[in-house]
Amino acid sequence: MSEPEQSGFIGHLIELRDRLIKALLSVLVIFLSLVYFANDIYAFVANPLVLSLPENATMIATDVTAPFFAPFKLTLFVALFLAIPFILHQVWGFLAPGLYQHEKRMLMPILLSSIILFYAGIAFCYFVVMPIILGFFTAVGPEMMTLSPDISSYLAFILKLFFAFGVAFEIPVAIMLLCWSGVTTTQSLKEKRPYIVVGVFVVAMFLTPPDVLSQTLLAVPMLLLFEIGLILAAFYSKKSQQQEMNNE
Repeated sequence: MSEPEQSGFIGHLIELRDRLIKALLSVLVIFLSLVYFANDIYAFVANPLVLSLPENATMIATDVTAPFFAPFKLTLFVALFLAIPFILHQVWGFLAPGLYQHEKRMLMPILLSSIILFYAGIAFCYFVVMPIILGFFTAVGPEMMTLSPDISSYLAFILKLFFAFGVAFEIPVAIMLLCWSGVTTTQSLKEKRPYIVVGVFVVAMFLTPPDVLSQTLLAVPMLLLFEIGLILAAFYSKKSQQQEMNNE
């Protein structure tokens, strides 16, 4: 490696380090801003479960440290989720100088869409899926059973669901990137639709708690998002072809 190449490589590493530090600092700043409201944040996230509990039933903590660490841990994840736009901005700032102008025009809407879809997935999980799942789980138990969910177990449960739905809602973006990069085509994906349907339910089975209801509530939106992704990918493919013809 020649000296100019080596200095350029070191410069990229320094820039990458600086952007990683900025991304971590954004999470830290948001976390410190929210940590005072940690208990309120946990109460908000636990509200769907509280509303589903039988009368006089409450949540419990089986670990002495859980009342402190459960809201603390949740606040840290909330800070990470809220910092995603800034983190992706740092990623974009690192990658953008090496992209062509038409690639920037293509990737910028995809980047913004990925942020919106991730938050949409979490919102869909909280406002639609959780009330259905929790209402079902709290209603099917034996009458002699007293339901008292542990706060740490509930936290692990909801974080898994939030992450699963947030990632699942990125399907249109993933399809557009795969088609744009030439890895596959919309026609090929349409032909493989029966296999994709089966694969979606298998993926939903691993991403959600072990029950058919959670699996279905994740798989159905994933299939709808897959169809939306096909439509958007076809539109972008035609637009790219038109731009290439105009450039020629």
